[in-house]
Amino acid sequence: MNDVFTTAPRQLLAGLRMFFVLTVILGGLFPLVIWGVGQVAFSGAANGSQIERDGQVVGSALIAQPFDGPQWFHARPSASEYDTTATGGTNLGPFSDKLVALIEERRAKVAAEDSVPGKPVAPSEVPADAVTASFSGVDPYISPAYARQQVARVAKARGLSAEQVSALVGTHTQGRQLGYLGQERVNVVNLNLALSTTGK
Repeated sequence: MNDVFTTAPRQLLAGLRMFFVLTVILGGLFPLVIWGVGQVAFSGAANGSQIERDGQVVGSALIAQPFDGPQWFHARPSASEYDTTATGGTNLGPFSDKLVALIEERRAKVAAEDSVPGKPVAPSEVPADAVTASFSGVDPYISPAYARQQVARVAKARGLSAEQVSALVGTHTQGRQLGYLGQERVNVVNLNLALSTTGK
């Protein structure tokens, strides 16, 4: 009986000491070290991959933005209207009649928008990522095929040659991660930022 009353307080104090030590290490020192490593080794990514123009933050390379008008490359559709506070997909299943109708509507619209005299785009040629929203709704990447499809429209709207715009697409096409993961992709935000200074 006496042993219980004498050992219990010691065990409680030992437990409390361990609690405070681990709180300091795991709740304070460890996050601080990770933050420091991130700031030194991966400063851009650790701070949100922010894009600056003339000293002002104009966006993030990780978050799609709506670019309206024929003079810009367009991102994937967004179920959240590119709202970063309410990201998400449509939650419509692959056999949803509503989803099928929405995709067909988008396909016709994209084909009409990207068609220019002498270079029409048939609805059947429109890439899948041009008509399907990403799971997050703010995916900044499109396929090289979708980017190439938009070249003629963007070039015509900006008074540039298709070769100039195609070269920009080629420069901003990223390969597979580690050479084999994922697909080739084009960051629309970075591409449009480069486009805005082309020809000036």
